[in-house]
Amino acid sequence: MELTEHDIAAYLGAHPEFFERHAELLGNVQLQSPHGNRAVSLQERQIELARDKMRALEHHLADLIRIAADNDAIAARLVDWVRALLAQDDPAELPRTVARELERCFALPHAALRLWNVREPWATQDWAADVGADVPLLAASLAQPYCGTNAGFEAAGWLAAPPASLALIALRAADDAPAFGLLVLGSPDAARFTADMGAEFLVRIGQLAGSALQRLVRAD
Repeated sequence: MELTEHDIAAYLGAHPEFFERHAELLGNVQLQSPHGNRAVSLQERQIELARDKMRALEHHLADLIRIAADNDAIAARLVDWVRALLAQDDPAELPRTVARELERCFALPHAALRLWNVREPWATQDWAADVGADVPLLAASLAQPYCGTNAGFEAAGWLAAPPASLALIALRAADDAPAFGLLVLGSPDAARFTADMGAEFLVRIGQLAGSALQRLVRAD
């Protein structure tokens, strides 16, 4: 019966003590090094493999450290933004504070919002201007923020300049509540907001803004 490579590999896997009984093979077996045109012993090859794995782990660890640092920076900006909202004691200025502080804290070129069903004391504010029927329908359809190109959205017209990319975030008092507003973030950079970007952070922005602004709208 002729042994195949699979048979040999299976045997060595099932009998790791083989190389303990035949330790001389570790030094005598010559393999081609992947790092140059030279032959190395089995022991040297194992060391090279271990070093390659270590380098891969080091690169992965460096990526994790970078991601953690990025997340820490985002968390600090988020706290800065929330503190600005809490410090605003004028309800009429709160929507403007939401947009203005988003621009400041996150280096956003443009941010704006509109609310509907606004309570009577603030019904004449610019952020309560009539948006027609399409915008509330759009906001109601957004289970997640929309990120991508400006496809002629009415909300893009609320910004100081036409955006190449934007994010649309529905504002709600709770995740399962009806939308009472729409927040739009815009950028001249087409790569700033893309369809394949993670939206978790934008979801948090919408949740916090919705909680802060719900006092301005009617409950019905």
